[in-house]
Amino acid sequence: MATEQKLKRVLGMPTLVAIIIGIAISQVALVSLLQAIGYGGGASQVTIIGTYAVAFALALTYVATFAELALMMPSAGGLSAYTEVALGHFPALVATFAGYVVVNMFGLPAELLVIDNVMHEVLGFNIPTNVIALGILASLTLLNILGTDIFALLQNLTTGMKVLAVLGTGLAALLLAPALPVAVPAVQGGVQVAAAAASADTSGLLALFIWCFVGAEFACPMIEETVDAERNIPRSMVVALALVAVLFGLYGLGATRVLSQDTMLSSRFPHLDYANAVFGRAGAIFLALTAAAATLGLVNAVLGGVSRMLYGMAKNGQAFPFLGKLHPKFGTPWAAILFMSGISAIPLLALGNQPETVTILVVSASTSWLLAYIVAHVDLIVLRRRYPDLARPFRSPLFPLVQIVGIAGMGFAAINNSPSPDLAQTVHLIAGCVLGIVGIASAIWVRFFMKKRLFEAEPIPAPLSTAVPEPADRPALNDAAGI
Repeated sequence: MATEQKLKRVLGMPTLVAIIIGIAISQVALVSLLQAIGYGGGASQVTIIGTYAVAFALALTYVATFAELALMMPSAGGLSAYTEVALGHFPALVATFAGYVVVNMFGLPAELLVIDNVMHEVLGFNIPTNVIALGILASLTLLNILGTDIFALLQNLTTGMKVLAVLGTGLAALLLAPALPVAVPAVQGGVQVAAAAASADTSGLLALFIWCFVGAEFACPMIEETVDAERNIPRSMVVALALVAVLFGLYGLGATRVLSQDTMLSSRFPHLDYANAVFGRAGAIFLALTAAAATLGLVNAVLGGVSRMLYGMAKNGQAFPFLGKLHPKFGTPWAAILFMSGISAIPLLALGNQPETVTILVVSASTSWLLAYIVAHVDLIVLRRRYPDLARPFRSPLFPLVQIVGIAGMGFAAINNSPSPDLAQTVHLIAGCVLGIVGIASAIWVRFFMKKRLFEAEPIPAPLSTAVPEPADRPALNDAAGI
């Protein structure tokens, strides 16, 4: 009888930290950070820094929740594996597909379109639109299939480049570059600038700042490939977010010295203007290298992380079976990697070179990323009640206060995810459509393909349930919740 293939344990804490930072430090994130500071031009520096700190604190709440869930039920399925046990298959599919697959279906093209534009504008490449973007996507797809060790090497390399670039730019702006003589107010050149001039909406700032700290949970689907996961999973998430907070903080403070509010809001590439302001002509080449590293790290990490989620879901019957296939030689989920790469190429081919359009779609779809965090918090609260005696190598501190604060904060940020009232309606409309489509598709799959009730919670996996059975006198919360 053939032995079932398993993922190889080759990832240590440095690579996990690199994965998280690789997702956090992207060109879209740098632009969002600078725009957030621009929007907050009418607020005091204390308010801006305080809002940034609140965003970091909210990120720590989801880190605590995911760390406990991941080590309690170690699975490449990630959020879907936790949610099917806590709430049922329907919420599991909605949270995972809306919060990760759909978000990154738009997020990766946005990042790739930005690097395509930067390379054309900075280096003057005279090649057809999107060739660079599609070339990067195809190359990283191949490297991910070739093996996790190659994935890890590339992730560590690109993350190191990004850390040095962001840190170097921020410190140079603070210590070496000449400061603007006078703060320049935003001009009435567009809806974003006008909105910023009218008021400093700190709720909108919170939503933008949170995007600097998303993605730490991408370490969790790599748990079956992680060495000493009980130690490395929680620590890598905390260390990575702390480093990200420092890096983005220095980068943002430096920007306030050399960029005007108008530039931060109206420029297509404010991070390019930033590099030029600090380094002059050399800043263009420096920015191009930084942009390339940022894009490579993000796309590489997302292809690796989301493909593992799809692989785990396929093994649990929550997605097409072919997504659960491993490469016979390299032991990687090649089908899931190709699937994620393929759906990411669709917006590139359909929308052409329209980075502004894709960025709006990303902000809209990202509302569902916050929904995924809310679902994770609810999962932990439910599982603590249903399985109080289950072995937990890591326990979230201050339970359930941390989870309640996380749910409230993420919900507030999702509702106020646009600092401009003129954009809020469009953002919420697109996000609602995304969630609606995913919800209908998930309901059909659960009822007619999996043949299960929508909110019928699965029992805890056998190896865990035999070690610590659920008390007989404790009824399952979702036994009567099916449809």
